[in-house]
Amino acid sequence: MKNVTKADLVAAIAEKTGLSKKDAEAAVDAFVDVVTTQLQSGNKVTITGFGAFKTSARAARQGVNPKTGEKINIPAMTVPKFTAGKALKDAVK
Repeated sequence: MKNVTKADLVAAIAEKTGLSKKDAEAAVDAFVDVVTTQLQSGNKVTITGFGAFKTSARAARQGVNPKTGEKINIPAMTVPKFTAGKALKDAVK
C-alpha cells in the first residue's frame, strides 16, 4: 500500500483538472482551511457521496504510561472525525 502525500494529491488533481500544480495546491490548501475553520466553529462538513467531517468530545480518562506503568490523567478534548459516505464505501469495497 502506497502512502499518498499532499504533493501526490496536488499532482493528481492538477492532471485530472488541467489546473497548474500551483492552482491545484491552492485549491487543496483552501479545502483544508475551510474544513478546519468549520470544525473549529463546531460545524459539520458534509460532502454528499464522499463523507462527513465532524468533531466529537472525548471525556477525560486515566491511562497508563507503557514505559513506567505509572497512571496518568488524559484530559478531555475535542477530536476531529471522518465518516465515509455510501458512495465512497461502495467504491472501496
